[in-house]
Amino acid sequence: MSDQTQFITRITTSYHPKGAAIFLGAGILDGRVVADAKVNLALKMMNRHGLIAGATGTGKTRTLQLIAEQLSDAGVPVFMLDVKGDLSGLHQPGASNPALVERGEALKWPFVPAGFPVELFSLSGETGNPMRITVTDFGPVMLGRILQLNDTQTGVLAALFKYAEDEQMPLVDFADLKKLLAYLSDGPGAEAIKATYGRISGSTSGAILRKIVALEQQGVAHIFGEKQFDVQDLFERVDGKGVISLLNISDIQHQPILFSTFLLSLLAQLFRNLPEVGDLDKPKLVFFFDEAHLLFKDAPKPFLSQVEQIVRLIRSKGVGVFFCTQAPTDIPETVLGQLGNRVQHALRAFTPNDAEALRKTVRTYPHSDFYEIDRALTSLGTGQALITVLNEKGIPTEVVATHLIPPRAVMGPLEGTAYQQLVNASPFYAKYHETVNRRSASEMLDEREGAREAEEVREGNTGTKPTARRGSTRQTPMEAATKAASATLAREGVKLLGRIANGILAAMFRRKR
Repeated sequence: MSDQTQFITRITTSYHPKGAAIFLGAGILDGRVVADAKVNLALKMMNRHGLIAGATGTGKTRTLQLIAEQLSDAGVPVFMLDVKGDLSGLHQPGASNPALVERGEALKWPFVPAGFPVELFSLSGETGNPMRITVTDFGPVMLGRILQLNDTQTGVLAALFKYAEDEQMPLVDFADLKKLLAYLSDGPGAEAIKATYGRISGSTSGAILRKIVALEQQGVAHIFGEKQFDVQDLFERVDGKGVISLLNISDIQHQPILFSTFLLSLLAQLFRNLPEVGDLDKPKLVFFFDEAHLLFKDAPKPFLSQVEQIVRLIRSKGVGVFFCTQAPTDIPETVLGQLGNRVQHALRAFTPNDAEALRKTVRTYPHSDFYEIDRALTSLGTGQALITVLNEKGIPTEVVATHLIPPRAVMGPLEGTAYQQLVNASPFYAKYHETVNRRSASEMLDEREGAREAEEVREGNTGTKPTARRGSTRQTPMEAATKAASATLAREGVKLLGRIANGILAAMFRRKR
């Protein structure tokens, strides 16, 4: 048996699942594409998560695109982060050219242009329909992450959330959070929380407030509000094809912690809201997490623990998560160990750090009879990748250098007018375009303060002894003015009653005479 025949046999055995699959490309042996060594990824294994990695310019984004296209064809909705704004072309069929025809012929796979249903979203609301979330649903751990709070400050934030939950006060936006922070740190609620939640120092509350204000000044605080994005809208289908939802963050690339943490919050909502479904023939949703290294860089332990838990458990909800980054070493080992499907584009070893990352990456691959893994990783061309996935039994497949098929849609952004038309024509434009301002913590605290002040006015007018109240006993200017006015009215009332009584007695004496 020749080496090529043995290669075809082993690759076909590893990558020929019984059910529906995504066709990734064909194996490469001794520098030549072997079209009969077809590389497929079983749909039923895509909820075992995956990693798409490689140096800049090696074709990672196009790999995301070709996988998303075939998932859409299979009726599986997709959510993707569009970092540069150049994935919107998925909506339009691509145009054939000699390079695409040549690649198709090498793979025995004819290039047939196709477009796909796409929805465009944005955190700023400038480049798509707005995605919002309430402060309550974002949670203290993730909020502490984007505010870059220390452990003590994040703990105080958690106490605020707990108080709001116990008092049934929705925290919708930053106005609610700032109002609650002031109320519990140096307002009437300070004494009320002292025994149950602990006292909040002025320095800690001031630090948290400054971080909130700083984020507001950067123009992105409006992602917290309503109408909140409904994660069920990620499961749309059009004409049997899964909708590809793109979150365009090209206008807020300078806020990596913000958008990466927001993506994790979407995953957390999916985890909380979706029912357990076990292993399905195909996933309910595949979530592509581009620029994944930004999620983990300098992240505190509670945050990393939350990421690990979500990735580990969301599989049973029918959701697959694929992280996309430059090197596997960007992903913590506790998370990397849960990524069963690996598509590794070329790595470069220009610096000592690059060489170390290459050595670590090589150690994560099983032995191959056909490749020296380190040489293969540095010699891959654009549009080629070293692949190993899980077969139907959950066993890693044979490592294979793969010549990938090209995407069938436009590999670039939609033209400006077409882009805006796609946004405006979306059913989500009417649903999410306008903000909603319902009764939440800020209004509830204002009402509580108003009721307290009204009670004090009534107590002053009736002369009853004021009942003990929580919080500071220091009078505000309004309280002092109200009490002074009440005292003056009382004194004048006594004088008036005295003059009336004297008048009545004088009249009685005159009649007796």
